[in-house]
Amino acid sequence: MTVANEKPKILMVSAAFQGHINPMLKVANRLISNGFHVTFAITENCRDNILKNIPNSNSSSGLVLDFFSDGLSLDFDRSDVKTLIETLQEKGPINLSNLIKNHTKNQNFSCAIVTPFVPWAIDTVAQHEIPCAMLWIQASALYSIYYHYFKNNDIFPSLEDPNETVQLPGLPILEVRDLPTFILPSYPLHFKEVVENSFKDLEKVKWILGASFFEIEKEIVESMDSLTPIYPIGPLVSPFLLGEKDTNDLSLDMWNAEDSCIDWLDNRPNSSVIYISFGSIIVFSEKQMENIIIALKNSNKDFLWVFKPANNGGSEKEDSTLELLNEFKKESEGKGIVVKWCPQEKVLMHPAVACFISHCGWNSTLETVVAGVPVIGWPTWTDQPTNATLIENVFKNGVKVSYGEDGVASAEEIERCIWEVMDGPNASEIKQRAVEIKESARNALKEGGSSSNNFNKFIGDLLAKN
Repeated sequence: MTVANEKPKILMVSAAFQGHINPMLKVANRLISNGFHVTFAITENCRDNILKNIPNSNSSSGLVLDFFSDGLSLDFDRSDVKTLIETLQEKGPINLSNLIKNHTKNQNFSCAIVTPFVPWAIDTVAQHEIPCAMLWIQASALYSIYYHYFKNNDIFPSLEDPNETVQLPGLPILEVRDLPTFILPSYPLHFKEVVENSFKDLEKVKWILGASFFEIEKEIVESMDSLTPIYPIGPLVSPFLLGEKDTNDLSLDMWNAEDSCIDWLDNRPNSSVIYISFGSIIVFSEKQMENIIIALKNSNKDFLWVFKPANNGGSEKEDSTLELLNEFKKESEGKGIVVKWCPQEKVLMHPAVACFISHCGWNSTLETVVAGVPVIGWPTWTDQPTNATLIENVFKNGVKVSYGEDGVASAEEIERCIWEVMDGPNASEIKQRAVEIKESARNALKEGGSSSNNFNKFIGDLLAKN
């Protein structure tokens, strides 16, 4: 039942990971600006972190937050990912279904948008006869790799040898080490099963929306036209990164950013600072930390390092690398600063920033692309190896760190990458390419641009149905 004069309602479903919430929220903001009302459903373990970091309720702006249980107690250690996935698969459908019933007493949802990492939600919304869209929150290249792997596994090698190669439509030749780690035999099976379940249920998904944009992955997107196509509507970044300073863009941050680093950047010359951030999950060994510190000392560059200690559901616990870092902070006082979390968009847009040493999560990659900052890719798992390969070989706006057989990058290798993007013979070309991609990203979102057209078509479909 739809009530007259009510705004069309959209349900969005995400797991409680910052990297999943961010792109979903960017789509929510655009839907709200087009007259839709959005209910954002997230697992309740992140409720406290999110609510304490937003000053007021967002309901008046068209966004309602709601939370459902993942089936585990709030103090459960969710670093036990296998148990988390299994319990969420079992309990999530029941709890989400109850949430849907509560929200549809007076008005049905026009559409549900889910991420590929809550695949059971596809079945749940189908049972409620709600049309489903999947927001592919990674690069279109990853969609292509997974699609071909789960639909036509014969074209892949055994994946045991990291030096073996695979050729997929629209993509450069990839070595096994460049593929997403979830499909590798060395990784736990439960990761692969989560993504595989999303592709099993593609026939129940009406729209595949991509967080990327057409121009940056043109050949990849075109190669999918005859299969189940993906429609890029990105880059899914905040208006601030697009040069729109005054915005009411909503955000749901799980951690408090330290704005003091912006004041520090204000006192640094243009294109002089190395920005370093490896996201919210990665924890390095002491040996790797030592090598990073040696490379920073030898490079003699200013640096801003975001270092988030190991955590358990948001609670910090002992991290053996903290002692190393604290000692380095004292030695490098005046040359660099270390913070636990930062306003990354403001940092990337700051003229003092010369390059970004990044784990190459797709959100950070898109933000870097739109800011026009060269990248030093430091991938570790999931989609990051593929993203780093795209940066070096397709986008050509950066370089990729190479590891030894022990999985550790040497101090010399880190120094080489810093030199390549800041001072080497190809540095100016890398910087120019970063600026070119920045412009194409912004053009994609302008009226008549590729992403704008794809999003408007999606809106048109929803309005026609409503």
